[in-house]
Amino acid sequence: MKAYERILLDNKAWAEEKVLLDEDFFRRLAKVQKPEFLWIGCSDSRVPANEITNTEPGEIFVHRNIANLVVPGDLNLLSVIEYSVLVLKVKHVIVCGHYGCGGVKASMKHQGLESIDQWLKNIPFEANRTNLESIADLDARADRLTELSVEFQVEKLSQLPTIQKAWAEMRQPILHGWVYRLHDGILHPICRRAPEDVPA
Repeated sequence: MKAYERILLDNKAWAEEKVLLDEDFFRRLAKVQKPEFLWIGCSDSRVPANEITNTEPGEIFVHRNIANLVVPGDLNLLSVIEYSVLVLKVKHVIVCGHYGCGGVKASMKHQGLESIDQWLKNIPFEANRTNLESIADLDARADRLTELSVEFQVEKLSQLPTIQKAWAEMRQPILHGWVYRLHDGILHPICRRAPEDVPA
């Protein structure tokens, strides 16, 4: 059996199990989308938002990219933020990185890949190079950069016009910066920004 065929079979088994446990599951899911959370996470296949938060489909609106970056020129990201914040009116936006992130590690050296190198410039390695290079262990250095990057992305998020508009008009959402540890499956809060942090 080919790998993609197994995925299709597993999907059928999953759907059947959901209906056995709750016959209205899909009817309820099809009616409305009212998530309280927007998740901006890494594309890494080991960090699926619904699974690591133990939430059901419909509870988290998700955007993923390499190294969970907030890039003001990224129309895809901006569209997701605008829709989730101004239309769905999510109450929380979570930027979630993870320790051991390949994108973060790659940002500390030139990859020779045009698009990836350009994208990874949005990780604040150069701004923190001196402090980071004082950390001898390369994995610990990358983990610290992961934390610094999450803080940096939350700060950039707070400055986006959509967030500024929502804070002025609705006094929401709250912005969270978290880091997920692959070794134990635990989320670690790093920073938080809320409407009350800025003048009304």
